[in-house]
Amino acid sequence: MSQASMQALIVEAAGSPFSTVRLPRPEAGPGQVLVRILASGVNPLDTKIRAGNAAHARHPLPAVLGLDMAGVVEAVGPGVTAFAPGDEVYGMTGGVGGLQGSLAQYAAVDAGLLAPKPVNLSVREAAALPLVFITAWEGLVDRARVQAGQKVLVHGGAGGVGHIAVQIARALGAQVYATGSARHQEIIEGYGATAIDFAATSVEQYVDQHTGGEGFDVVYDTVGGAVLDSAFRAARTYGGHVISCLGWGTHSLAPLSFRAATYSGVFTLMPLLTGKGRAHHGEILREATRLAEAGKLTVRLDPRQFHLGNAIEAHQAIENGTASGKLVVEMAKD
Repeated sequence: MSQASMQALIVEAAGSPFSTVRLPRPEAGPGQVLVRILASGVNPLDTKIRAGNAAHARHPLPAVLGLDMAGVVEAVGPGVTAFAPGDEVYGMTGGVGGLQGSLAQYAAVDAGLLAPKPVNLSVREAAALPLVFITAWEGLVDRARVQAGQKVLVHGGAGGVGHIAVQIARALGAQVYATGSARHQEIIEGYGATAIDFAATSVEQYVDQHTGGEGFDVVYDTVGGAVLDSAFRAARTYGGHVISCLGWGTHSLAPLSFRAATYSGVFTLMPLLTGKGRAHHGEILREATRLAEAGKLTVRLDPRQFHLGNAIEAHQAIENGTASGKLVVEMAKD
């Protein structure tokens, strides 16, 4: 097989399975890096794109899916000085907005989206991080500007974005609380947060118990729907801040307004869709690398291993709710 081609998975139409194809191997253009992909992270958004239920991602089919990746720099295009062939990198680099995704052996990606892979994380762990870390960081740091000593509540503390948000808030010196089911208590507490069983405790009860009725300084909703409404009721009066990465519904702002609190939405895809602000994603992932190498950040992986031949099973695990941690598809070499 020609060295100028690569193996990839494409989705021909909404709801269809993956097809294994040979595609021309891309070349690094100006400002781009050609990455030999070793692992592709799988996110719920990937499954929604494949099902045709993610108009906001604007990824017309047929297409190669996969937002997150980790791999090795194969070549750099004109103007790229931050990376060199042989560097291990990771990033959220495509799979939306018509950009080639990471379910392929190579991708030519914007250098600004990449960061050096943490030396103490495996390729699988690194591939699982970009989307969830960027989403958590943009909420806690860029929007809410979490400070040491603040009380931070994370809704969905054992989930993909949630377990990373807990660790970022802890690294920033906050007192962290996180909601989850009773079966997730050990996981949440393992990341250093106080676990709150949302099924057994009302918003008013846990606000009373953990804040003396004052409310939390920052509340990060990673679940959406009714959970965002409960987040409005958990925010501190005068200066509380609610963030959501799934605030796509219609909600009453009255509980927030009557607390003189504020709200921010996080839409992590914006730099990929618009081309603006991409370098900031690379900067955020450099912070992830710093935290990981300092022993302050780990990623919860589902123990199952997937490859291009059974990648559809990783999507199915997300769709049927059996994923126990982040899922990753590993590439096979030619």
